[in-house]
Amino acid sequence: MVLIIKRIFAILAAACLLLSAAPKARAEGFPAVSAKSAVLMHGGEAVYEKDADERLPMASTTKLMTALLALERLDKNTSYEIKSEWCGIEGSSMYLKAGEKYSAEELVTGLLLASGNDAAEALAGIYGRVDFIAAMNERAAELGMENSAFKNPSGLPEDGHYSTARDMALLMEECMENGDFRRISAMKSAVIQNKHFTNHNKLLTIYNGCISGKTGYTLAAGRCLVSCCERDGLRLVCATLSDADDWRDHCSLYDCAYSRYGALRAEDTVRAIPVIAGLTRQVLVRAEDGLDVMVERGGEIEYSYIMPQFVFAPVKALDRAGRLIIKTDGRVLAEAELLFCESVSKRN
Repeated sequence: MVLIIKRIFAILAAACLLLSAAPKARAEGFPAVSAKSAVLMHGGEAVYEKDADERLPMASTTKLMTALLALERLDKNTSYEIKSEWCGIEGSSMYLKAGEKYSAEELVTGLLLASGNDAAEALAGIYGRVDFIAAMNERAAELGMENSAFKNPSGLPEDGHYSTARDMALLMEECMENGDFRRISAMKSAVIQNKHFTNHNKLLTIYNGCISGKTGYTLAAGRCLVSCCERDGLRLVCATLSDADDWRDHCSLYDCAYSRYGALRAEDTVRAIPVIAGLTRQVLVRAEDGLDVMVERGGEIEYSYIMPQFVFAPVKALDRAGRLIIKTDGRVLAEAELLFCESVSKRN
């Protein structure tokens, strides 16, 4: 009997070990991925994750932070003279030469499309390299990138230079708020001072809906990829670190997510309110623009409109009309301001 009990405990202990070794929070129905660390994110929340907080080298996806800071802190149209110490950097390059002049935007384009390590050093050097590295870490802290540390602007191997899939996805979401970043990173190719560059992000060509991304590779980091896709108003970000099959993994995660989820748009929330003493008898209201809600396809959505039963004319378009609470299965998905869609004049 004692032997049987011992065997039962041994089996339970082994089962616990297997469970503890399993990837964290892998959403049911999503495909397995090859990455050591992966996350699929919407609005700062993980839709899928696999060891998303494991600290790993992130190679040239580092340049997402370099590009963001350069676009935020340098005049994109100002030309800067290239210094010799920024040239001949190992790895991928946009082939800068000392004495040439490039605008900050041209350098960011070479950084994002050709993954130029020389462009990264140039942008950091223009700002002041030491101050730029410090700013990278300060910006990371602002974004809640709790498991990231930047030691250089390019992502070349260096002790203490690391991030996580979750942190890189948060960074990409912030990058996508910058219009210049969106525009440049979406370019499939560009010509800069008679040099032709092709974007290393093949997803722009091979995957429907991909609008941005950054690749990375070193022997230490393996293949790294951060991408962004948008379909029918639903924007998702995917980040994988140390992933030998990253193109396929990103495509399969996006395919699964878009088959299961869609976007709720402001147009879906339109409702009418009676108008007293107006030239029209009712006025339409809807949620403010920028509503960013992901909903499960086929799921039931509950709308709670907190607004008056009627209003008196005059009514001014875009004035606040009330508040909307959006729920599913009793869980609050979002809250939004309700605005009048149109103006209504008072009847004489």
